[in-house]
Amino acid sequence: EDLGMKHRLWVYSGRRGVHCWVCDDTVRKWSPALRAATVEYLSLVKVARRAGRKCWHLSRRISFPEWPHCTGSGGRVPVGGAGSAVSMISLDRRPQHRELLQGEFSKKRDSVQRWELLKGRMERTRRGPGAGKNMSCYADWEIMLQYCFPRLDINVSKSIGHLLKSPFSVHPKTGRISVPLDLQRLDQFDPFAVPTISSLCHELDMASHDGEQDGGETEPKRRVRDYKKTSLAPYVRVFEQFVEEMERARRGELLRRSGKC
Repeated sequence: EDLGMKHRLWVYSGRRGVHCWVCDDTVRKWSPALRAATVEYLSLVKVARRAGRKCWHLSRRISFPEWPHCTGSGGRVPVGGAGSAVSMISLDRRPQHRELLQGEFSKKRDSVQRWELLKGRMERTRRGPGAGKNMSCYADWEIMLQYCFPRLDINVSKSIGHLLKSPFSVHPKTGRISVPLDLQRLDQFDPFAVPTISSLCHELDMASHDGEQDGGETEPKRRVRDYKKTSLAPYVRVFEQFVEEMERARRGELLRRSGKC
């Protein structure tokens, strides 16, 4: 939005990543230098590491309402153990915090308690003698940003000759289909429920079997496309809606240029 991009299709990779296909005409013609500059502008975590707090151009719009539950369970919570405490507190490069937290974290029952402990420790440090006015002012927020903001693949984004995975391709390691995401229903998206090549084959076999049993019609009115018989259908519809919106925008732009609207 900051750069005027309007036609963005978000696509699940099939494993653990997300691709953003930017299809604006002007963006598709950008040079590698412009592409690299854009990714640099969006790479808040990288900028924050190198230049302290000079990354607020976008970051003040970001919130983390589900923290510290945002990464799920099974030991993957950011404040899940003493090792995580060391990793997190090292972000502000003060090693004295590691020793204090190393033992205390293991005594807490869950990530919520550990996060409260960590915030309390930062508050005391912030108010301690000799603490600068801006010292740790946004430390807790920066930790959430560090752990939750997506890592961007600069090489894929800046190179116009890089191979790209097409939507609806199959991930070679998981077998899941790379499907477009409906941003209006993103909270309902489950990456583990995405169709796989095996599940689609099974669904097609079942649909074919049901069709044979139903028989009796000499000539069907119109053959239903195979994908509409599978769990892939809603994802195809998301893709179709994206293309239709691009078509409408392009027609509107052509009319505007011709002076007819």
